[in-house]
Formats: sequence, structure tokens, C-alpha cells
Amino acid sequence: MATYIALIHKDADSDFGVSFPDFPGCVTAGSTLDEARANAVEALALHIEGMIEDRADIPAPSDLEAIMSNRENRDAVAVMIEGPARTPKTVRVNITLPEDALAEIDAYAQEAGTTRSGLIATATRKFIRAA
Repeated sequence: MATYIALIHKDADSDFGVSFPDFPGCVTAGSTLDEARANAVEALALHIEGMIEDRADIPAPSDLEAIMSNRENRDAVAVMIEGPARTPKTVRVNITLPEDALAEIDAYAQEAGTTRSGLIATATRKFIRAA
């Protein structure tokens, strides 16, 4: 998989935010630079997984000069994030959820720029790690 540019932003009194110019809506954050970078790797992988599931085209990486020529990006630090080495096989499953929970999941996923499946996968992985 290709290597993509992530932009790390830091405002006073906030965590380090990470965005991907090639993937609008793919964002994450971390309280430290190391955490932000680690979260960026996971966010990119999940975002690409969701795009593949949705049968969307995966963009080619943009040129660093093109990204940094955008005024909005000049205050950020650019780091390179390797896309997932291999895309795990996607398996369709059927689950049953209360209608209000599904609506809440869909609204949050849309706001976060991800898919329902991507959000459920991320939340489940975080839940398992925390257990």
C-alpha cells in the first residue's frame, strides 16, 4: 500500500489533531505526538477498509508540495503514514440492533467521516484493548 501524508495540528489547550488531505473526514487525535501518530496509522487503515467495503476508489497519494502549498496546511507538521500493508478480507455479517442505537451509530459515523462498519470495528477494538 502507498504512503500518505498526515498533517498534525496543535492548538493551545488541545490534543494533537491529525488529518489526511487525501482522505477528507479521516481524522484522529492524541494527547502526545506518539499517540497521535499511532492513532493516525489506525485511522487511515480503518478509513481505507471502509472505502474498500463501500467499493470506493482509493486515491493515489498527493505530492507534499501540493499539500503544503495550501495556506490552511502551512501551520501543520507533515508526517508520512504507511497505508495498510494488506487489506484484510472483508466479511459481511448481519447483526441486530435497536433502531435508536443504529441511528446514533450512523449519525456519529457520518460526523466522524467513517462508515458504520468502520466505527463499529474501531469501537470494538478499543473496547477489547481496554478490557
